[in-house]
Amino acid sequence: MIPIEVLRKRAEALHLHGLLAHWSELTDSAWVEPLLIWEETERARRSLERRLAEAHIGRFKPLADFDWDWPEQCDRAAIGELMSLEFLTTASNAILVGASGLGKSTIARNIAHRAVLSGHTVLFTTAGQLLGDLAAIDSDSALRRRLRHYAAPALLVIDEVGYLLLTRAAIRPFRWRRNEATGFAAQ
Repeated sequence: MIPIEVLRKRAEALHLHGLLAHWSELTDSAWVEPLLIWEETERARRSLERRLAEAHIGRFKPLADFDWDWPEQCDRAAIGELMSLEFLTTASNAILVGASGLGKSTIARNIAHRAVLSGHTVLFTTAGQLLGDLAAIDSDSALRRRLRHYAAPALLVIDEVGYLLLTRAAIRPFRWRRNEATGFAAQ
């Protein structure tokens, strides 16, 4: 049996204030531990569902079904290293480069999915969606809020960057400088 103080700390972590208000009456109750397990399990399930929905990863082929024999130049060890998510702890960037149709999006979606399953927040978007979203904003304050939206997840995956033919005129609205006090500001 788990000590009552351990159960109390779990109830505090779950913010079960009604239960905590009557804690002295519960010291011999056998139902407290199963209740806490149910609550923890349900919250973990709902958190995973929410993070998966908010990530916008979509459908993808799992790496278990990935054809590692084609393309031959695909570095399986490097992909395995990315799947370990170590780059998230060091705040590093990962860029997948290759010709169209080689599986970069599949690999990126698998990395994003692994990050969600590991408890991280993720946002998967295309470069066209991101730039279109930012271009549609008409005020500095709305732009700062939207940039914070894109900067908030632990992992931001921007797919299809190579599909954009960006001219100097198209890029001009998206030049940003980092302002530590207020976030991002246009240059």
